[in-house]
Amino acid sequence: MIESTGQHPTGGPDHVTRVCFRLQVAEQHMDAYRERHATVWPAMLRAIAGAGRRNYSLFLDDDGLLIGYYETDSVADADAALASSEVAAAWESHMQDLFDGATGRADQTARILPEVFNLEDQLAAADAPD
Repeated sequence: MIESTGQHPTGGPDHVTRVCFRLQVAEQHMDAYRERHATVWPAMLRAIAGAGRRNYSLFLDDDGLLIGYYETDSVADADAALASSEVAAAWESHMQDLFDGATGRADQTARILPEVFNLEDQLAAADAPD
């Protein structure tokens, strides 16, 4: 996972950490997944925001591939806050049966994808004085 020191691989120590992850929603549960996310519990929304995750989006493909993206100042702090949250534990339990091959909380077992390109970072580097 990106971030143990607070540094993003393409940024400096104060650079936001961008996290992209993937999970697999079971094909037979895709409608239920969409329905549950159409009305996420307000307490869960506040827990996510309070943990420091922002600009959070989920994308679901027709084959069940789920891609999530969020930004945070500290992955470790955000993960710890959600790991200790009773509402997050209840939400993850509520969602658990919808994933293929999930063992444990989906928010703690998702596969993190490495970032290989960011337009703003490369533009900043290209425009930096030599």
